[in-house]
Amino acid sequence: MQDTKIPQIAVVIPSYKVKNKLAEVVRKIGAEVSRIYVIDDCCPEHSGDYIKRSVDDPRLIVVRHEKNLGVGGAVMTGYRAAIDDGMDIIVKVDGDGQMDPSLILEFVAPILEGEADYTKGNRFFDLESVRSMPKVRLFGNAVLSFMTKLSSGYWNLFDPTNGYTAIHAEVAKHLPFDKISQRYFFETDMLFRLNTIRAVAVDIPMEAHYADEVSGLKISKIVGEFAVKHLINSLKRVFYNYYLRDLSVASIELPVGFTLLTLGLIFGGYHWVHSARLGILTPTGTVMIAALAIMLGIQFLLAFLAADIQAVPTRPISRSLKKRRRSPL
Repeated sequence: MQDTKIPQIAVVIPSYKVKNKLAEVVRKIGAEVSRIYVIDDCCPEHSGDYIKRSVDDPRLIVVRHEKNLGVGGAVMTGYRAAIDDGMDIIVKVDGDGQMDPSLILEFVAPILEGEADYTKGNRFFDLESVRSMPKVRLFGNAVLSFMTKLSSGYWNLFDPTNGYTAIHAEVAKHLPFDKISQRYFFETDMLFRLNTIRAVAVDIPMEAHYADEVSGLKISKIVGEFAVKHLINSLKRVFYNYYLRDLSVASIELPVGFTLLTLGLIFGGYHWVHSARLGILTPTGTVMIAALAIMLGIQFLLAFLAADIQAVPTRPISRSLKKRRRSPL
């Protein structure tokens, strides 16, 4: 028999220095939402108390942190609360007014239809809207998007720092909440964690809204930290997907390609320096050996990359997880 239960949708709003916009965001959340969790992340503006005084909504639940955990920590608190209350889908919306609550059903629809486990906003679908973005932010997002594709394995996604998301609660239950990055790396670390459980993630087109908000994310300050974290996640993902729980031709292409490329560069570089010091031409055979190793190495690495792109998860796991939970032992 088909499940006719009305899905319970929860909205999680991390709150830190967004007091001037928070009430407006909460009031715009439609009747399709069953619970609204405002996470007061030790906000100096006491936004939790403020929203309780300002908005009379029986769906509203305020959770307060005794110390600031960052946006990731606040969202994980909201996830736990929503799961404990039996919610089916959890939407995360920022409290700064840049995310339109009227889009919640668009984020939820692919999950309800069994097409995705996780949805995420993408502000880059509409070229006219993209033109309104600050150029520095546009460039920074492009760089971060490419790094995120490498570390998460979701080559089909863009705009990784977009925090407008929705997730099936059954999928959220399988995330290691205590390991997910708690601050600005949260959104991209979420994608890495989702890929390790083979969840299907899709982009949802949305417009970019910029008002008088000042972003706390400074590209110049976090680029080094993000690069290191992306590298670590990339290595973990490759190990998990290609050596720990599965082996394929791609598992061979990567080490072979890396080895050939490295040896070719070292061999060719050594003989080029040696010949330059002696003032003689490098022997043709030596050049050919180095060039062949480098070209073969690049070809093997490109083949691995093509296989990795094809390996983007396409089968949602939320339904199977739900059935498994309901099945008797």
